[in-house]
Amino acid sequence: MILGIDTSCYTTSVALVDVDGRLLAEGRRPLSVAQGERGLRQSEGLFSHVKQLPQVMEEVMAQARPEWGPVQAVSVSSRPRPVEGSYMPVFLAGEGLARSLAAAFACPLFRFSHQEGHIEAALASAGLQWKEPFLALHLSGGTGELLFAQPLENAPGFQVELIGDCDLPPGQFVDRVGVALGLPFPAGPHLEKLAGDTQGDFRLSGSVQGTHISFSGPESAAQRAILAGVEPREVTAAVLDNIAKSLEKAVRCGMEQYKCRRVIAAGGVAANARIRRRLEKIGLRFAEARFAGDNAFGIARLGDAALRHAASDTL
Repeated sequence: MILGIDTSCYTTSVALVDVDGRLLAEGRRPLSVAQGERGLRQSEGLFSHVKQLPQVMEEVMAQARPEWGPVQAVSVSSRPRPVEGSYMPVFLAGEGLARSLAAAFACPLFRFSHQEGHIEAALASAGLQWKEPFLALHLSGGTGELLFAQPLENAPGFQVELIGDCDLPPGQFVDRVGVALGLPFPAGPHLEKLAGDTQGDFRLSGSVQGTHISFSGPESAAQRAILAGVEPREVTAAVLDNIAKSLEKAVRCGMEQYKCRRVIAAGGVAANARIRRRLEKIGLRFAEARFAGDNAFGIARLGDAALRHAASDTL
């Protein structure tokens, strides 16, 4: 078994995979955010992970079977992105536990970035094994990025180049509007349910320059519409349509610039069915919905690949 741990901003995640990277067991627990709040401070998130990790670990390890054998490696997300200087305190919770478990099991410890875990989980759950460069959309409450990703030649993981971004992450756009409407945080699933298949008259203007998207203007317009009494269903539908249309324009630009037709989308916002329907029309591939949001599956798979790579180097 290979054990994966991920402690992102809003989910405590643990997963077990076998030596072929197949999921054996997993557990996730969202961090609690008070009604009406739009998130947690890093110190609060770190404390929540410290409290929740033992429970999630117990739940996952209770599913382990004797025939699966012992834990052969521990893999953990230790930073947000695979770039120099990337850091966020919440990842210290998972990394600390991972180091302790690797020492206790006398097995290797592998560190990857949260973003690499998202990309790996997306590719695996979509049944893709891309070896050539591709574009990746990472869409969440903390990230709205278009990446040019290249699988590393002599190691697991990815080299990424930021080629597009958002001034306001799309997940934060959704959460701000959702909280203003009285929806629970994180608001994504609740906002999607409220919007349904609404095709109203209310629209939000987009702002896309090449591969750069501005969601701050549409978010302000949505907030004004709420105060003006526009039907909540129409506001939420307009928000999701604005995100989808803006992403489509930015992705088309990136595909043209990099002459690349392979695009995968990951992150919690990539689970939204309304957004997926529009972007699938231009060829985007998506993580399976349950692996679009934060999870430890991708991190565990990268640990499995690292273990196999290390074994091949000793032959």
